Amino acid sequence: MTTADTVPQTELFVPPATFMGVPHSTDASGAAAAILGCPFDCGTHPFRIGSRQGPAAIREQSGLVRRYQSELADRDVLAEMGVIDAGDVRLVPSRAEEAFPLIEEAAWRLVSHGAAPIGFGGDGSVSLPLVRAASRRYPGLAVLHVDSHTDAYPVNEDHRYDAASQFTHAALEQRVSAGSSWHVGLRGTTMRQGVYDATRALGYNLMTMREYTAQGRAEAVARLRETLEGRPVYLSWDMDVFDPSCAPGVCTPAWGGFSAREGLELLRDLRGLNIVAADVNTVSPPHDIGGMTAFLAATVTFEILLLIDAARGQHAV
Repeated sequence: MTTADTVPQTELFVPPATFMGVPHSTDASGAAAAILGCPFDCGTHPFRIGSRQGPAAIREQSGLVRRYQSELADRDVLAEMGVIDAGDVRLVPSRAEEAFPLIEEAAWRLVSHGAAPIGFGGDGSVSLPLVRAASRRYPGLAVLHVDSHTDAYPVNEDHRYDAASQFTHAALEQRVSAGSSWHVGLRGTTMRQGVYDATRALGYNLMTMREYTAQGRAEAVARLRETLEGRPVYLSWDMDVFDPSCAPGVCTPAWGGFSAREGLELLRDLRGLNIVAADVNTVSPPHDIGGMTAFLAATVTFEILLLIDAARGQHAV
Protein backbone atom coordinates (compact mmCIF):
# COMPACT_ATOMS: atom_id res chain seq x y z
CA MET A 1 0.00 0.00 0.00
CA THR A 2 1.38 3.38 -1.01
CA THR A 3 1.59 6.05 1.68
CA ALA A 4 1.37 9.76 0.94
CA ASP A 5 5.04 10.39 1.66
CA THR A 6 6.11 7.83 -0.95
CA VAL A 7 4.04 9.22 -3.87
CA PRO A 8 6.37 10.57 -6.60
CA GLN A 9 6.19 14.33 -6.99
CA THR A 10 5.02 14.02 -10.60
CA GLU A 11 1.97 12.09 -9.38
CA LEU A 12 1.19 14.24 -6.37
CA PHE A 13 0.31 17.48 -8.13
CA VAL A 14 -2.37 17.89 -10.79
CA PRO A 15 -1.01 19.95 -13.72
CA PRO A 16 -3.02 22.97 -14.90
CA ALA A 17 -5.86 22.26 -17.31
CA THR A 18 -4.63 22.57 -20.89
CA PHE A 19 -6.15 22.24 -24.33
CA MET A 20 -6.66 18.53 -25.02
CA GLY A 21 -4.12 17.72 -22.34
CA VAL A 22 -1.08 19.00 -24.24
CA PRO A 23 1.91 20.03 -22.10
CA HIS A 24 1.81 23.37 -20.36
CA SER A 25 4.90 25.30 -21.42
CA THR A 26 6.03 28.74 -22.46
CA ASP A 27 9.06 27.35 -24.30
CA ALA A 28 7.99 27.23 -27.94
CA SER A 29 11.40 26.32 -29.36
CA GLY A 30 10.31 22.80 -30.29
CA ALA A 31 6.62 23.44 -30.94
CA ALA A 32 4.89 23.77 -34.29
CA ALA A 33 1.85 25.37 -32.62
CA ALA A 34 0.97 26.88 -29.26
CA ILE A 35 -2.31 27.70 -27.54
CA LEU A 36 -2.46 31.18 -26.00
CA GLY A 37 -5.39 32.26 -23.85
CA CYS A 38 -6.40 35.91 -24.18
CA PRO A 39 -9.04 36.40 -21.43
CA PHE A 40 -9.97 39.88 -22.59
CA ASP A 41 -13.11 41.69 -23.61
CA CYS A 42 -13.52 45.40 -24.11
CA GLY A 43 -16.49 45.67 -21.80
CA THR A 44 -18.34 47.84 -24.32
CA HIS A 45 -21.09 45.40 -25.29
CA PRO A 46 -24.47 46.68 -24.05
CA PHE A 47 -25.39 43.49 -22.18
CA ARG A 48 -23.26 40.47 -23.20
CA ILE A 49 -20.08 40.52 -21.12
CA GLY A 50 -18.45 37.15 -20.59
CA SER A 51 -16.05 36.24 -23.38
CA ARG A 52 -13.12 36.92 -21.03
CA GLN A 53 -14.06 33.50 -19.62
CA GLY A 54 -13.78 31.87 -23.04
CA PRO A 55 -10.26 30.39 -22.82
CA ALA A 56 -11.05 28.40 -19.68
CA ALA A 57 -14.30 27.11 -21.17
CA ILE A 58 -12.67 25.97 -24.42
CA ARG A 59 -9.96 24.13 -22.50
CA GLU A 60 -12.56 22.45 -20.30
CA GLN A 61 -14.68 21.25 -23.20
CA SER A 62 -11.62 20.15 -25.20
CA GLY A 63 -11.67 16.99 -23.10
CA LEU A 64 -14.46 15.83 -25.41
CA VAL A 65 -12.21 16.07 -28.49
CA ARG A 66 -10.27 12.87 -29.17
CA ARG A 67 -6.73 12.90 -30.51
CA TYR A 68 -7.25 10.71 -33.55
CA GLN A 69 -9.20 11.78 -36.63
CA SER A 70 -9.56 8.62 -38.68
CA GLU A 71 -10.79 10.47 -41.78
CA LEU A 72 -8.08 13.14 -41.99
CA ALA A 73 -5.16 12.19 -39.73
CA ASP A 74 -5.27 8.82 -38.00
CA ARG A 75 -2.26 9.61 -35.83
CA ASP A 76 -1.44 11.73 -32.80
CA VAL A 77 -0.93 15.00 -34.63
CA LEU A 78 -0.67 17.05 -31.45
CA ALA A 79 2.24 14.98 -30.18
CA GLU A 80 3.98 14.98 -33.56
CA MET A 81 3.68 18.76 -33.78
CA GLY A 82 4.84 19.25 -30.20
CA VAL A 83 1.79 21.40 -29.47
CA ILE A 84 1.97 23.26 -26.17
CA ASP A 85 -0.46 25.33 -24.14
CA ALA A 86 1.28 28.48 -22.91
CA GLY A 87 -1.59 29.37 -20.59
CA ASP A 88 -3.25 32.78 -20.44
CA VAL A 89 -1.73 36.20 -20.91
CA ARG A 90 -1.68 38.00 -17.55
CA LEU A 91 -3.84 41.07 -18.18
CA VAL A 92 -6.76 43.17 -16.98
CA PRO A 93 -9.86 42.82 -19.18
CA SER A 94 -11.28 45.97 -20.81
CA ARG A 95 -8.00 47.93 -20.49
CA ALA A 96 -6.92 47.62 -24.13
CA GLU A 97 -4.02 50.07 -24.05
CA GLU A 98 -2.35 47.93 -21.38
CA ALA A 99 -3.54 44.48 -22.45
CA PHE A 100 -2.83 44.61 -26.19
CA PRO A 101 0.95 45.10 -25.88
CA LEU A 102 1.03 42.17 -23.44
CA ILE A 103 -0.91 39.92 -25.82
CA GLU A 104 1.33 40.94 -28.72
CA GLU A 105 4.50 40.27 -26.74
CA ALA A 106 3.26 36.88 -25.52
CA ALA A 107 2.30 35.88 -29.07
CA TRP A 108 5.60 37.20 -30.43
CA ARG A 109 7.58 35.03 -28.03
CA LEU A 110 5.79 32.04 -29.51
CA VAL A 111 5.82 32.99 -33.19
CA SER A 112 9.47 34.11 -33.07
CA HIS A 113 10.40 30.49 -32.37
CA GLY A 114 8.41 29.30 -35.37
CA ALA A 115 5.34 28.14 -33.46
CA ALA A 116 1.93 29.02 -34.89
CA PRO A 117 0.05 30.75 -32.07
CA ILE A 118 -3.64 29.96 -31.71
CA GLY A 119 -5.24 32.63 -29.55
CA PHE A 120 -8.34 31.89 -27.51
CA GLY A 121 -10.53 34.94 -27.01
CA GLY A 122 -11.88 36.85 -25.44
CA ASP A 123 -13.83 39.00 -27.78
CA GLY A 124 -12.75 39.63 -31.35
CA SER A 125 -10.60 42.61 -30.42
CA VAL A 126 -7.79 40.21 -29.41
CA SER A 127 -7.19 39.55 -33.11
CA LEU A 128 -5.39 42.89 -33.43
CA PRO A 129 -2.45 42.24 -31.08
CA LEU A 130 -2.22 38.67 -32.35
CA VAL A 131 -2.08 39.91 -35.96
CA ARG A 132 0.52 42.49 -34.97
CA ALA A 133 2.75 39.72 -33.60
CA ALA A 134 2.32 37.46 -36.64
CA SER A 135 2.99 40.30 -39.08
CA ARG A 136 6.39 40.91 -37.49
CA ARG A 137 7.53 37.50 -38.71
CA TYR A 138 5.42 37.13 -41.85
CA PRO A 139 5.45 40.09 -44.26
CA GLY A 140 2.57 40.12 -46.72
CA LEU A 141 0.28 38.46 -44.19
CA ALA A 142 -3.28 37.89 -45.43
CA VAL A 143 -6.28 37.53 -43.14
CA LEU A 144 -9.13 35.08 -43.56
CA HIS A 145 -11.73 36.38 -41.13
CA VAL A 146 -14.74 34.07 -40.79
CA ASP A 147 -17.44 35.97 -38.93
CA SER A 148 -20.97 37.31 -39.18
CA HIS A 149 -19.50 40.84 -38.89
CA THR A 150 -16.61 42.54 -40.68
CA ASP A 151 -15.07 43.98 -37.49
CA ALA A 152 -13.63 46.63 -39.80
CA TYR A 153 -15.94 49.48 -38.79
CA PRO A 154 -14.80 53.11 -38.62
CA VAL A 155 -12.81 53.74 -35.44
CA ASN A 156 -14.83 55.16 -32.56
CA GLU A 157 -12.74 57.98 -31.13
CA ASP A 158 -14.42 57.62 -27.73
CA HIS A 159 -12.88 54.15 -27.39
CA ARG A 160 -10.38 53.55 -30.17
CA TYR A 161 -10.12 49.83 -29.53
CA ASP A 162 -13.19 47.64 -29.53
CA ALA A 163 -14.46 44.39 -31.00
CA ALA A 164 -15.77 46.11 -34.13
CA SER A 165 -12.62 47.78 -35.44
CA GLN A 166 -9.69 45.40 -34.97
CA PHE A 167 -9.32 44.81 -38.70
CA THR A 168 -9.61 48.53 -39.40
CA HIS A 169 -6.52 49.06 -37.26
CA ALA A 170 -4.78 46.10 -38.90
CA ALA A 171 -5.30 47.61 -42.36
CA LEU A 172 -4.42 51.19 -41.39
CA GLU A 173 -1.27 49.99 -39.65
CA GLN A 174 -0.41 47.98 -42.78
CA ARG A 175 -0.11 44.82 -40.72
CA VAL A 176 -1.97 42.85 -43.38
CA SER A 177 -2.40 42.81 -47.13
CA ALA A 178 -6.02 43.93 -47.22
CA GLY A 179 -6.43 43.28 -50.94
CA SER A 180 -5.55 39.63 -50.41
CA SER A 181 -7.71 39.26 -47.28
CA TRP A 182 -11.31 38.14 -46.86
CA HIS A 183 -14.23 38.59 -44.49
CA VAL A 184 -16.53 35.58 -44.96
CA GLY A 185 -19.95 34.68 -43.56
CA LEU A 186 -21.29 38.21 -43.13
CA ARG A 187 -24.95 38.61 -42.27
CA GLY A 188 -27.42 40.14 -39.85
CA THR A 189 -28.06 43.60 -38.48
CA THR A 190 -25.48 46.22 -37.52
CA MET A 191 -25.32 49.17 -35.11
CA ARG A 192 -24.53 51.65 -37.88
CA GLN A 193 -24.96 52.03 -41.64
CA GLY A 194 -22.34 51.71 -44.33
CA VAL A 195 -20.16 49.12 -42.58
CA TYR A 196 -19.66 46.97 -45.69
CA ASP A 197 -18.66 49.98 -47.75
CA ALA A 198 -16.24 51.07 -45.02
CA THR A 199 -14.65 47.62 -45.05
CA ARG A 200 -14.29 47.64 -48.83
CA ALA A 201 -12.76 51.13 -48.65
CA LEU A 202 -9.94 49.63 -46.59
CA GLY A 203 -9.26 47.24 -49.48
CA TYR A 204 -10.74 44.08 -48.03
CA ASN A 205 -12.72 41.45 -49.96
CA LEU A 206 -16.16 40.56 -48.61
CA MET A 207 -18.30 37.46 -48.98
CA THR A 208 -21.71 37.53 -47.30
CA MET A 209 -23.40 34.36 -46.15
CA ARG A 210 -25.95 34.81 -48.90
CA GLU A 211 -23.18 35.07 -51.52
CA TYR A 212 -21.40 32.06 -50.06
CA THR A 213 -24.60 30.00 -50.25
CA ALA A 214 -25.64 31.22 -53.72
CA GLN A 215 -22.36 30.35 -55.43
CA GLY A 216 -21.87 27.09 -53.57
CA ARG A 217 -19.07 25.96 -51.31
CA ALA A 218 -16.69 24.84 -54.05
CA GLU A 219 -16.85 28.14 -55.94
CA ALA A 220 -16.63 30.17 -52.74
CA VAL A 221 -13.49 28.35 -51.61
CA ALA A 222 -11.97 28.70 -55.09
CA ARG A 223 -12.42 32.49 -54.84
CA LEU A 224 -10.72 32.54 -51.46
CA ARG A 225 -7.79 30.55 -52.75
CA GLU A 226 -7.23 32.97 -55.63
CA THR A 227 -5.82 35.57 -53.23
CA LEU A 228 -4.75 33.46 -50.26
CA GLU A 229 -2.63 30.76 -51.87
CA GLY A 230 1.07 31.47 -51.80
CA ARG A 231 0.77 33.86 -48.85
CA PRO A 232 1.10 33.42 -45.09
CA VAL A 233 -2.46 33.38 -43.75
CA TYR A 234 -3.85 34.49 -40.40
CA LEU A 235 -7.13 32.64 -39.76
CA SER A 236 -9.55 34.42 -37.43
CA TRP A 237 -12.60 32.35 -36.56
CA ASP A 238 -15.39 34.15 -34.72
CA MET A 239 -17.79 31.62 -33.24
CA ASP A 240 -20.80 33.77 -34.10
CA VAL A 241 -20.33 32.75 -37.72
CA PHE A 242 -22.17 29.62 -36.61
CA ASP A 243 -25.92 29.76 -36.21
CA PRO A 244 -27.07 30.33 -32.60
CA SER A 245 -28.81 26.96 -32.77
CA CYS A 246 -25.40 25.28 -32.48
CA ALA A 247 -23.38 28.12 -30.92
CA PRO A 248 -25.62 30.11 -28.57
CA GLY A 249 -22.85 31.23 -26.22
CA VAL A 250 -21.32 34.07 -28.24
CA CYS A 251 -21.10 37.84 -27.82
CA THR A 252 -23.26 38.89 -30.78
CA PRO A 253 -25.43 36.05 -32.14
CA ALA A 254 -27.07 36.38 -35.55
CA TRP A 255 -29.50 33.94 -37.14
CA GLY A 256 -28.81 32.32 -40.48
CA GLY A 257 -25.24 31.18 -39.86
CA PHE A 258 -23.33 28.01 -40.58
CA SER A 259 -24.46 24.75 -39.09
CA ALA A 260 -21.69 22.94 -37.23
CA ARG A 261 -21.23 20.61 -40.21
CA GLU A 262 -21.05 23.47 -42.73
CA GLY A 263 -18.47 25.39 -40.71
CA LEU A 264 -16.27 22.35 -40.23
CA GLU A 265 -16.51 21.54 -43.94
CA LEU A 266 -15.28 25.04 -44.79
CA LEU A 267 -12.33 24.57 -42.46
CA ARG A 268 -11.39 21.31 -44.14
CA ASP A 269 -11.62 22.96 -47.55
CA LEU A 270 -8.81 25.30 -46.49
CA ARG A 271 -6.32 22.45 -46.40
CA GLY A 272 -3.11 23.43 -48.17
CA LEU A 273 -3.19 27.11 -47.25
CA ASN A 274 -0.20 28.34 -45.28
CA ILE A 275 -1.90 29.00 -41.93
CA VAL A 276 0.77 30.63 -39.76
CA ALA A 277 -1.39 31.92 -36.88
CA ALA A 278 -5.03 31.85 -35.83
CA ASP A 279 -7.56 32.76 -33.20
CA VAL A 280 -10.89 31.35 -32.07
CA ASN A 281 -12.92 34.00 -30.32
CA THR A 282 -16.19 35.27 -28.77
CA VAL A 283 -17.07 32.18 -26.74
CA SER A 284 -19.13 33.64 -23.88
CA PRO A 285 -19.72 30.96 -21.21
CA PRO A 286 -22.41 32.88 -19.27
CA HIS A 287 -24.58 32.70 -22.39
CA ASP A 288 -23.70 29.15 -23.40
CA ILE A 289 -25.89 26.08 -23.00
CA GLY A 290 -24.23 22.97 -21.60
CA GLY A 291 -20.87 24.11 -22.90
CA MET A 292 -21.91 23.39 -26.50
CA THR A 293 -20.34 26.54 -27.98
CA ALA A 294 -17.06 25.94 -26.14
CA PHE A 295 -17.08 22.30 -27.29
CA LEU A 296 -17.58 23.41 -30.88
CA ALA A 297 -14.79 25.97 -30.46
CA ALA A 298 -12.48 23.23 -29.21
CA THR A 299 -13.36 21.15 -32.27
CA VAL A 300 -12.67 24.14 -34.54
CA THR A 301 -9.28 24.53 -32.85
CA PHE A 302 -8.39 20.90 -33.46
CA GLU A 303 -9.35 21.28 -37.13
CA ILE A 304 -7.11 24.37 -37.36
CA LEU A 305 -4.25 22.36 -35.88
CA LEU A 306 -4.79 19.77 -38.61
CA LEU A 307 -4.55 22.57 -41.20
CA ILE A 308 -1.29 23.77 -39.69
CA ASP A 309 0.03 20.22 -39.68
CA ALA A 310 -0.92 19.77 -43.35
CA ALA A 311 0.96 22.97 -44.22
CA ARG A 312 4.16 21.82 -42.51
CA GLY A 313 6.75 20.90 -45.08
CA GLN A 314 4.75 22.51 -47.88
CA HIS A 315 5.66 26.09 -47.10
CA ALA A 316 9.12 27.37 -46.22
CA VAL A 317 9.26 29.82 -43.33
